[in-house]
Amino acid sequence: MRHSLIKVAAMSSVAALSLAACGGSDADSDATSGGGDNASDVKFCLAYDVGGRGDQSFNDSAAKGLDKAKSELGIDSAEAEASQEENDAAREDRLNALVDGGCTDIVGVGFIYATAVGNAAKANPDVNFGVVDDASPASEGDNIAQLVFAEEEGSFLVGAAAALKSKSGKLGFVGGMDTPLINKFEKGFEAGAKEVNPDATVEVKYLADNGSGFADPAKGKTAAEGMYDQGADVVYHAAGGSGSGVFQAAKAAKKLAIGVDSDQALTAEEDVRDVILTSMVKNVDVAIFDMAKASVDGEPLSGVQSFDLKSGGVDYATTGGKVDDIKTKLDEYKQQIIDGKITVPSS
Repeated sequence: MRHSLIKVAAMSSVAALSLAACGGSDADSDATSGGGDNASDVKFCLAYDVGGRGDQSFNDSAAKGLDKAKSELGIDSAEAEASQEENDAAREDRLNALVDGGCTDIVGVGFIYATAVGNAAKANPDVNFGVVDDASPASEGDNIAQLVFAEEEGSFLVGAAAALKSKSGKLGFVGGMDTPLINKFEKGFEAGAKEVNPDATVEVKYLADNGSGFADPAKGKTAAEGMYDQGADVVYHAAGGSGSGVFQAAKAAKKLAIGVDSDQALTAEEDVRDVILTSMVKNVDVAIFDMAKASVDGEPLSGVQSFDLKSGGVDYATTGGKVDDIKTKLDEYKQQIIDGKITVPSS
């Protein structure tokens, strides 16, 4: 449910943007949360990628971390959502509007915010910024935390699961956008599949050359349908909200699919949950909560903050019981990656 979600469109002036707080008053927070001494001074805000809260995937994982921070730390918050096919200037306007709304900590949820975060942080040195999935020079700064994940490691595990369950040896990968970040999901998935079955093949399809590929279920469905028609029996998506279309295609074909970012056997529409073999869980919520807690503790995060298998930043989901019979094998692979015995490619 998108209660109190502020959808901020690109406008000619930051002054034209209005924001509303999400959550209780400072007094209410202090009375109910047991937050630190600085909790009442922190207003932690998220600028979502396309799809926003309710996408059942990437953005919802970030929202989960914000909700936990509000509940456990007693902070105030606000949220804003990206629009389709907007530019860096619009994203920067959104971040500056959050600053004007009193936000002390602002996270751009997605690599599309890299340039906007870099610029907004320079213009607002007293505000703490974060960006998910980017560690490029564009988003470097003393008041910026770059929150990055080892997506390839989690993807290796679900690739191994796919190959262990596949009868045809043919698998599929649907990416929202052809970028180095999404390539990490693809390469890890393929490496895990081939670790199990060197003869396994992975058909790859990217949905768009911009952020719209993460919010187009129809395109996701069409891409997956083509893969199932060609004999694939498991398709993995790293396509945000477009993944719901992949699940629909799997349901119609009576095949399996793999979710991403959130445990989608819990978050997807109920009528497709039974086709989800597992999900590559990317715990964006952990990163968001850690950043919020650091600010409440008076020690804001900055620089590259990495979340991998060892730290619990990524993993695979077991909801639904479909990987119970192969869990021992998957956990062996997991430990080998943690121990450095398996190095997973990211490109």
